[in-house]
Amino acid sequence: MRITRVPRWTQWAFPGMEWRTQNGCILPTFDDGPHPDITPWVLEQLRRYNAKGVFFLVGENALRFPEIVKAIQNEGHLIGNHSMTHLNGLQTPTNVYVDDVIKASSHTSTTLFRPPYGKIKPQQYTELKQRGYRIMMWEVLSYDFDQSAEANDCLRILDKHTRAGSIVVFHDSEKAWPRLEHTLPTWLKNNRKTLNRE
Repeated sequence: MRITRVPRWTQWAFPGMEWRTQNGCILPTFDDGPHPDITPWVLEQLRRYNAKGVFFLVGENALRFPEIVKAIQNEGHLIGNHSMTHLNGLQTPTNVYVDDVIKASSHTSTTLFRPPYGKIKPQQYTELKQRGYRIMMWEVLSYDFDQSAEANDCLRILDKHTRAGSIVVFHDSEKAWPRLEHTLPTWLKNNRKTLNRE
């Protein structure tokens, strides 16, 4: 069963996390990069529609491809921290998890954070908030990472659930590429009037 939109009770349970935009624009976000080929392609698609997004970078990848990190910033997009090694918070001791996030900050230069897999323990959340981290989740998950899904499945999910103010998750990764390649351009075109441009 795919949970394509975060239930409202979950959003109410964690009011300190960001689930939707405040300006009513649709915000595309991209997890797990940067990737030397896929991330530049994503930048090109965003440029075509004058859209701005947030790239949640895995620290190990940011360390490997600093020129891609710079390209993201140069085009006016925000950088987010997606941990150093893409840890699952529910399976990781809090001190290890927080240290991993802090380590990634030295390569991403940001306090904007998204938990890998969207999984984080309350104590991890509390400690990161106390350290000044801003935690952005999402409202709509594209499921481009799901290798059992077809691109049209992802588009149906996006078309059904995207609305004004939605924060939407894509992945600039090799695993997601077969679906992202077809899904992202169409989704951007379909939502061009309400895309984030800041």
